[in-house]
Amino acid sequence: MSSIIRADKWQNALGVAYNTVLQVVSTTKTDTFTTSSTSMVDVTGLSVSITPKFSSSKMLIMFNALGGNDTNNSVQYVNFVRDTTAIGQSTGGTTNNTIAVVNGDTNQSKFFSMHFLDSPSTTSAVTYKIQMAVGSGSGSIGRRTATDNRSISSITVMEIAQ
Repeated sequence: MSSIIRADKWQNALGVAYNTVLQVVSTTKTDTFTTSSTSMVDVTGLSVSITPKFSSSKMLIMFNALGGNDTNNSVQYVNFVRDTTAIGQSTGGTTNNTIAVVNGDTNQSKFFSMHFLDSPSTTSAVTYKIQMAVGSGSGSIGRRTATDNRSISSITVMEIAQ
């Protein structure tokens, strides 16, 4: 004899449906950020704080921006950071980042789009932010370096119940 179990949704012990979006926080940066640092620095205005409702929750982090450089073949390195810890990084390379973009020509721009599913395992407030460095010259977020072509940048975090 076989049995069939059907359900519209599964819930955790607190009655919250699994894979439900519990909260969303977002910030949009309308100005620009430029750095010539070859070490990671915080991108001002691109951080959000969120207090997870459950320690088992996952955080879906999404980042979008226009990036530009002022040097041929310069690399822009961008990281996701939870509080003070870089997350979602590659391993085994000479530089390990969430994303690295080579701008082939001076004043070229590229669109950054990064997503990462994090497990902070806490119910304390967490801050997610974007950090950036360049390989040489200077790099910008929110505009092409030598022109005034501008674009908004944003970071959004969604808490997903597990």
